[in-house]
Amino acid sequence: MRRTLSCQLAAGALAVLGMALAGQARAQETVTMWVTKGFYKSEDDALLAMIDKFQKATGVTVDLSLYATEDCVTKSVGAVEAGTPPDVGYCTTYDFRTTGKWAYEGKLVDLSDVIEPIKDEFLPQALATTWLLNGAAGKKAYYAAPIEQQTMHVVYWKDMLEEAGFTEADIPDSWDAYWDFWCDQVQPALRAKGKRVYGVGHPLGVAASDTFYSFLTFANAYNVKIVDESGNIVLDQPENKAAMAQAVKAYASIFERGCTPPSSVNWLDPDNNVNFHNRTIVMTHNATISIAAKHLDDSNNPSLTPEQRETAKKNYFERIRHAFWPKKPDGGVLPNLAAVKTAVAFAQAKNPGRAKELLAFWLKDENLRPFVEGSLGRWYPVTKAGAASPFWTDGSDPQRAVVNKQFSAGTIPFPFVYNYKFTSVNAENVWAKAVQRVIQDEITPEEATDEMIVRIKQIAG
Repeated sequence: MRRTLSCQLAAGALAVLGMALAGQARAQETVTMWVTKGFYKSEDDALLAMIDKFQKATGVTVDLSLYATEDCVTKSVGAVEAGTPPDVGYCTTYDFRTTGKWAYEGKLVDLSDVIEPIKDEFLPQALATTWLLNGAAGKKAYYAAPIEQQTMHVVYWKDMLEEAGFTEADIPDSWDAYWDFWCDQVQPALRAKGKRVYGVGHPLGVAASDTFYSFLTFANAYNVKIVDESGNIVLDQPENKAAMAQAVKAYASIFERGCTPPSSVNWLDPDNNVNFHNRTIVMTHNATISIAAKHLDDSNNPSLTPEQRETAKKNYFERIRHAFWPKKPDGGVLPNLAAVKTAVAFAQAKNPGRAKELLAFWLKDENLRPFVEGSLGRWYPVTKAGAASPFWTDGSDPQRAVVNKQFSAGTIPFPFVYNYKFTSVNAENVWAKAVQRVIQDEITPEEATDEMIVRIKQIAG
């Protein structure tokens, strides 16, 4: 999708010729901006409102293009390689796939003079993930702007759970018992009633970012350490290697026991959402609360009938539940793995100065907070003020209340924060490939882990 916003100068009385020409030149100045299209109209509306304010304040035209998630990053990578990037880019998979690599290669503008004056306004972990190494310059700096963040959630249908004969109090909080509950109790109980449903929606597709996010959550549950804080690979150390094999085995077992739809080996990111909405799965894990937020959006959609809006509202506030993850196999609390979505200014672009100005404008609380909240809880704030907003803290929304507790409990970063080459590891999705080797080729988890380590060293060693 492409959408261009133009700034119109109001007609007025005749002015001094020099001033008029200066104003005309200023109005013709343009900043190009590529952004992932929001899931909800309110998200895009908030972005458009911010851009409109920026144009009126500066007289600069913002040429905005909105793209689907995968198209956004693919087009950006191609444009950077061709030397024709936009001035500003904000694709919601940059952090997983490209930001660290671009920073290392000197492809991004140093935003330190934008971030430093306001760095105390950010949540520490969110800001730390944009402190990146420029290999060409031999230094670290803020080569990206934190916009919003996400973590992994568990979501289930409360009414389907009750139909199976269970209550929420029956859900175990220990690791093995938790998965046994959904696979060996809830699913068979619903199947006995003639329902062709699955206990878990378990992302396994190699092309899905959901898969590596979910898998790395399992790896954290088994205390796998992949890199140290200096970026050195430590996965090949015996204790980490053995723990990773356990994580591969546990992740593959959900499929092997018939607890997730057979099609999940080919799922893309939207597919667990679709299966949940269609009620073919009882529970799934997802890296945002977009599943529930879709029903909130529907409840306010004037194109739907009153009955459809009421059903959506009931789904959001009564039938859909978000919950914390179970305890780790060793009984400890599973840390929340958070990913910070990053906006960047490209060094090869035509107008890097205005790009920085636009990013600084976007990071103002009165502009950033409406954008984040426009996602209906799908993304969480990166600023202290945003996290303290009643939108998250007033307790009136059952979904956001859980998300707020998850982030308030603290988060840990992805390996690519310490070693930018893990963006390429994620892009190849070696994690999903290892699990699929166990499922489809019937090799052992230990053999799959050995292959995984060899490939990671080839990419990121």
